[in-house]
Amino acid sequence: MPKTVVIILDGVGVGFTPDAADYNDVGCNTLGNIAKKIGGLKLPNLEQLGIGNIIDIPGIAKRSDCIGNFGKMKELSKGKDSTTGHWEIGGLITDKQFPVYPSGFPKEIINKFIKLNGLSGSLGNKAASGTVIIVELGEEHIRTGYPIVYTSADSVFQIAAHEEVIPIEKLYEICEVTRNRVMIGEHAVGRIIARPFIGGNGNFSRTYKRKDYVLEPHGEIIFDVLVQNDINTIGIGKINDLFAYRNINKQIKTKTNLEGIAETIKFINEGENSYLMTNLVDFDVYFGHRNDSEGFAKALIEFDNHLPKLLTALNEADMLIITSDHGNDPTFPGTDHTREFVPLLVYGKNLVKGMNIGLRETFADVSKTICDFYGISNRLSGTSFYPLLQPKNV
Repeated sequence: MPKTVVIILDGVGVGFTPDAADYNDVGCNTLGNIAKKIGGLKLPNLEQLGIGNIIDIPGIAKRSDCIGNFGKMKELSKGKDSTTGHWEIGGLITDKQFPVYPSGFPKEIINKFIKLNGLSGSLGNKAASGTVIIVELGEEHIRTGYPIVYTSADSVFQIAAHEEVIPIEKLYEICEVTRNRVMIGEHAVGRIIARPFIGGNGNFSRTYKRKDYVLEPHGEIIFDVLVQNDINTIGIGKINDLFAYRNINKQIKTKTNLEGIAETIKFINEGENSYLMTNLVDFDVYFGHRNDSEGFAKALIEFDNHLPKLLTALNEADMLIITSDHGNDPTFPGTDHTREFVPLLVYGKNLVKGMNIGLRETFADVSKTICDFYGISNRLSGTSFYPLLQPKNV
């Protein structure tokens, strides 16, 4: 039975969109600008799939003999958040942007946060880098016991706490209260995030016990449709948190891109009649948000080096889609996501080769295509591009 595999290269955009001015992102181009800055990218396996045919990328050729199919997608949802990007890939368009707080949260929100969680106070309350703010406020947090609250350009309410000051389970409890009783109504941010850390004497580091508390998708998503049609669903990495674990039969947490790739290959080899969605977050978290073009390039090369193993694991009936949820141009001012087109690469041993899928008007075309692939009727947003991928004699 066939499998479909969707891999999200988190933060890998391919140029600013027509509405980028609304987000102060005119000029961003994650892949293109990284390649320019480092003197050219070498990604031979992605090149073979057709990534160089999407946009001009220094170091990557346009191929007339590519084995994949290529295009790019525009986001219809408002914002440039991971949640809206993933939901739209999942077939659900968000018309209203989640609230953001670039100047920190209103006083009444912080007071409510403190009161409902039985706290004596909190620290921070500003937009900040998570690694920077724990260095800045970590010692005061240890001394006072107050959790550190911060946000970013994304719609997030992040709570950092030392594991020996606020135990993990207590931190999770605080996040649940904040999700369900504090950040509600007009303040319903996309994600509440637990950010535990360890260390001392100013030398702090975040742990892998992060946990996201995401809003439930407000409409039907690809996982709902597939489960209703007896297709096994698997989420690897951040996918589970972003879809609030809804109708994901098998949930795999990962710490790195390499773990995500390994788990993906494992489930490709083991699964039948399955839909597998993987998020590879290192590009975004470790390099995009930290303006590290060289690190971003190395992570792309790492993925490219493992791509042949992914392709080999696929059977004749399977379909692989590689895309992204937003941009995160490390060469661009600031450390925020960027409003960009995202790449679209599609490969299958029984699919056509070298097809230009064109500019897709919404990320939701991915889920519409997957339903078409399985022959499932649905009410998801988007337009299927599956007819473009079928050999003419099919």
